[in-house]
Amino acid sequence: MAPTTRQPAEQPHPPDGGTTPAAAAAAVGAPHARGKGRPRSAAADQAILDATREALAELGWGGLTMGDVAQRAGVAKTTLYRRWPSKSELVVDAIASLFDQLECTDRGSLQADIEAVVARFAELLTLPETQAALLALFAEGSRDPQLRLRIRERIVQPQKVLVELGRANAQARGEMDPDRDPATADEEIGIIFDTIAGTVEHRLLVSGEPVTADWIRRFTTLLLGPFPGLLR
Repeated sequence: MAPTTRQPAEQPHPPDGGTTPAAAAAAVGAPHARGKGRPRSAAADQAILDATREALAELGWGGLTMGDVAQRAGVAKTTLYRRWPSKSELVVDAIASLFDQLECTDRGSLQADIEAVVARFAELLTLPETQAALLALFAEGSRDPQLRLRIRERIVQPQKVLVELGRANAQARGEMDPDRDPATADEEIGIIFDTIAGTVEHRLLVSGEPVTADWIRRFTTLLLGPFPGLLR
């Protein structure tokens, strides 16, 4: 979510100038590699992910069961377990699919690009199912290294691509100089991502304060303050 550093050559740019992190899934490992056998149903997958978020919002992590999700989605438990062997994997993918809606569209300036992504990110974080899932994943992930790894692969890394694209757009517009050192660029991407994601998540999920248009403008102005040329 945010501005960025590297022009990811492997990421094609869609005609409208925006992109979603769905394309980045391949770069970090597609969530459900499939071999030979019966083709998967995209509609069934979507129904399962929707049912998972619905159950999370109603029951929380502790109350959510694979059987309940299967019933809500109208699929057999065997179908569910064939796709997602564990509850943690299922919940991570259910949230990752929500964040796949985020996109980085060239709006003419880095500040405008950041503001648009932050606004949409905040909208997603206000959903009860998103809040229930993220808070549960944070708690469970602190005890489960494999779950933390999956969170990084399916949620964090794809969103960092937005930072890369935002920065690449700024460089193409001449707002920022080209990157000279890939390692330094990667570090900056991580810092920018952590700053934006951490700030918005803390405000909404920890402090319980609203993210308004005025707050977003003040936040991005403060974020870009050391670089006056990047402010509109």
